[in-house]
Amino acid sequence: MAENEQAEGAGGEGAPVSVRGNKFKLIIIVVGVLGLIGAGAATYFFLSHHGKEQHAEAPAPKPPVFVDVPDMLVNLSAAPGDRVQYLRVKIALEVKEEKQAEEIKPSMPRVTDIFQTYLRELRASDLSGSAGLFRLKEELTKRVNVAVAPIKVSAVLFKEIVVQ
Repeated sequence: MAENEQAEGAGGEGAPVSVRGNKFKLIIIVVGVLGLIGAGAATYFFLSHHGKEQHAEAPAPKPPVFVDVPDMLVNLSAAPGDRVQYLRVKIALEVKEEKQAEEIKPSMPRVTDIFQTYLRELRASDLSGSAGLFRLKEELTKRVNVAVAPIKVSAVLFKEIVVQ
């Protein structure tokens, strides 16, 4: 009989421990599953909602409009006694809309004057390499934006540039 009491006592004490352990494991599993479901739902909602907003807000971009500047041939600055070098350049201005292109055309003599005045002060060494052309493009963009303000020119594009 003592053996039965010990067995029941051991079983009685062991049963609540295993039930508590099983409940704890069950709670952890349920919380984990709910967390995974919540994360999946949040990901689906974010990706589907985010994609719809982008498509609704982004209309097809309009292609830029280009305005040709008259071709220019200028002599470059040189030290006395040096050989005279010439710069021939064909330029196009990039604007966003056709309306802006039409508004620039009346002020094209001003743009040509500003460009020629600046280009005549350059030396052939100022135009060497891609860094020199990049600096020239940036400087011409700043100058043309001052000349045609309030219209904004996006870029100055070289169609042809030759140093002779």
